[in-house]
Amino acid sequence: MGKRLKQQRRGKGGTAYRKPPNTFKADVNFRALSKREKIMGEIMEFIDDPGHSAPLMRIRYEDNSENVLIAPEGIKIGDRIEDGIGAGVSLGSVMQLDAIPDGVPVYNIEVSPGDGGKISRSAGSYATVMAHSEGKVTVLLPSKRMLEMDGNCRAEIGAVAGGGSKTQPIMKAGKNHYMKHAINARWPVNRGVKSNPVDHPFGGKQHHKGASSMVSRNAPPGAKVGHIAARRTGRKKRG
Repeated sequence: MGKRLKQQRRGKGGTAYRKPPNTFKADVNFRALSKREKIMGEIMEFIDDPGHSAPLMRIRYEDNSENVLIAPEGIKIGDRIEDGIGAGVSLGSVMQLDAIPDGVPVYNIEVSPGDGGKISRSAGSYATVMAHSEGKVTVLLPSKRMLEMDGNCRAEIGAVAGGGSKTQPIMKAGKNHYMKHAINARWPVNRGVKSNPVDHPFGGKQHHKGASSMVSRNAPPGAKVGHIAARRTGRKKRG
């Protein structure tokens, strides 16, 4: 029968590919949509969480509730932020996109109102509000792509802290191993054609696939590698 492929073993979630338990310290999320009134909050502490490339900040609001958000570059303990409708444009504040002026950098942006923030959350990243039109806001993403979003989506003001961490050299493969293991990331990633036949469908063919890489969308997990349900592959012919 052979042995199960690596992608099949990861899918089961065995001990070899499971994140160490209790390593993530906090979940990052905005306040509930039902709590949209303006409220002030104070930065109580910063959190170094292995599950995030950027530092987190614990906030205590005026009603004694607490929340954890991604920290912006330049903020410090004791600073105050605003959250909700009518909040001012200040570092770390949470505002709706339609209330943020053009040209302001933002991060931790919601894709749909209430999802808690999905875009531009990694260390050093930020997006820019470019234009407003009829309930829609155009945002320039870190990838330089322009995206039109719902004006009710929320975002934080500023750029994500910790951008310098990406420029630090790793130096040793062992360090990278522990960095990836902390977040249960697959590493190292080898090409399928370099694998043995029992390890990958593309393996054992002297560094070329040896067969078509197009597979059905309904293929089993072990065989679902390559071009999944592709309409076409290869370069286009010029007439």
